[in-house]
Amino acid sequence: STGLTEDQKEFQKVALDFAAKEMAPYMAEWDEKEIFPVETMRKAAQLGFGGIYVKPDVGGSGLSRLDTSIIFEALSTGCTSTTAYMSIHNMCVWMIDTFGNEEQRRRFCPSLCSMEKFASYCLTEPGSGSDAASLLTSAQRKGDTYVLNGSKAFISGGGDTDVYVVMCRTGGPGPKGISCLVLEKGMPGLSFGKKEKKVGWNSQPTRAVIFEDCVVPVGNRLGAEGQGFSIAMQGLNGGRINIASCSLGAAHASVLLAQEHLTVRKQFGEPLASNQYLQFRLAEMATRLVAARLMVRNAARALQDGREDAAVLCSMAKLFATDECFGICNQALQMHGGYGYLKDYAVQQFVRDIRVHQILEGTNEVMRMIVARNLLQG
Repeated sequence: STGLTEDQKEFQKVALDFAAKEMAPYMAEWDEKEIFPVETMRKAAQLGFGGIYVKPDVGGSGLSRLDTSIIFEALSTGCTSTTAYMSIHNMCVWMIDTFGNEEQRRRFCPSLCSMEKFASYCLTEPGSGSDAASLLTSAQRKGDTYVLNGSKAFISGGGDTDVYVVMCRTGGPGPKGISCLVLEKGMPGLSFGKKEKKVGWNSQPTRAVIFEDCVVPVGNRLGAEGQGFSIAMQGLNGGRINIASCSLGAAHASVLLAQEHLTVRKQFGEPLASNQYLQFRLAEMATRLVAARLMVRNAARALQDGREDAAVLCSMAKLFATDECFGICNQALQMHGGYGYLKDYAVQQFVRDIRVHQILEGTNEVMRMIVARNLLQG
């Protein structure tokens, strides 16, 4: 909590207490039984965590990007998978709040901020992941409606959530032909694929979202036609900080687990903590965690202030924090020896749950491309 205001320390404490009492005791069960913990998330929403950086007039908490990062890091110490879904939900509500008109904001945001309803972000397709601008899902305008055809892949919450923020092609090829529509579960022509079996992130369902002549009112479009790609990318800048923050929480929890294990476990008649090699590795883990945290918080401030370099700083922070934090969690597992590979020990779940953070919200290879392009353009 170094450098945080008194308010931010209070947000952090509330989120850490919630993580310890309402999430950590159930984390393994949610993972094993693939439970989507709806009621727990609604309890989190009562604390203001359903629309953290959404404006208060539609039920949001109106907090900053830095406040948001602090909260997601703290919650992630209790269950990274659940917190990561909550971060995606928050991103969707922010997109409706920011780019929607007054009628859309008041129609969708209050029930999403309270988590009475849940949201999913639909950009990735079976044939377009990193190359999002080549997406093929089409929306043909017919009077006061769009007719949607296509499918989205790897959608967090898909099938269990109520609101879908969908990027689709209303114009020609490339990013300028993409628009953003908000769909609601139950619309004719909207269906879902099978629930995917995943290595981690098991407390949130993942399915394909399928559109077959799905009719959507023009009144459900966010922004103007052709603005969708810009909306998607602006959402992802915040999404990258959010998912990096979730990685920080997993790494923080893993350092504490390693610290405890080294103190308790004995080998060759001595606690592991007396081994200088392991002392040095623990020191490196803590150092890398603090470095990653500072980088994420710097990017959060830049995004909040609307700085010109915000997008590249978000990419740097996502790249660095998700890579480093995975390494920290993996090293913590190694320090546990054979115990670390048992599902009775939480460290293996943190490893499984944050591995995907190096892939989603833009792969870390794409983050490198964004940073390099920025540097080479001068």
